[in-house]
Amino acid sequence: MLSLMIVDDSNIIRRKIERCNYTDQFHVVASAGNGAEAVALFKKTRPQVVTMDLTMPEMDGIACIQQLIALDPSLRILVISALSDKATGIEALKKGARGFLCKPFSDQQLLDALTELTED
Repeated sequence: MLSLMIVDDSNIIRRKIERCNYTDQFHVVASAGNGAEAVALFKKTRPQVVTMDLTMPEMDGIACIQQLIALDPSLRILVISALSDKATGIEALKKGARGFLCKPFSDQQLLDALTELTED
């Protein structure tokens, strides 16, 4: 079972991701509302997988991805963003994210994206 941290400034999205049926593949160890909180929680919980929003207060997703990858280069990050802005998604992937999922998403889309992320 892989440990998962959810990073999103929306409570609704965090709850949606937490409630997704992970079929015992993932165990949520932390949930953060912004990048700064995510980095602090990451150091304590060391999740193997992270879902990352890009637009957040205090520290955005791109900056957070850079810091998390610096701490753990093998970390698997799935960007989940409403941004239709492809450039930002590509930037996130260049910084070390391994997947991208657009909001809104279904539980199945989330599960598929997370599964794909952890198969490599």
